[in-house]
Amino acid sequence: MASLRYERRIAASADAVWDVVRHPESIPRWFPGIVSCVVEGNIRTITTATGLEMPAEILTIDSTIRRFAYRITAPLYRFHLGVIDVIELGPLDSLCVYSTTAEPDPLALIIAGGTLGALDVIQQLAEATVEE
Repeated sequence: MASLRYERRIAASADAVWDVVRHPESIPRWFPGIVSCVVEGNIRTITTATGLEMPAEILTIDSTIRRFAYRITAPLYRFHLGVIDVIELGPLDSLCVYSTTAEPDPLALIIAGGTLGALDVIQQLAEATVEE
């Protein structure tokens, strides 16, 4: 089982960063390669640019600790856990941590590569709120 974690320091409030990622249906806005998303109850099904549909169980959306956790349940995964944490460092200073654990191992690498691009967009969206 492979685990990878990327983090990004963002010049925006933790609430602004959290507002970008806390809505399960918002993922096409900030995760590269995801073109649509449908949420029904605690199941989020994303569609990739290649047309692949991947269901995921939403495990937690905790605004108190600013944590979003989900588990991809698509058959190509034996196990998956994705966690996004937003940590307040100061009034306009936050840390966004995106962790992925998956089996088989190569799938963790594929998703983790996307998380780097996702952190870029999350940063752009959150920092744009400071300029408004």
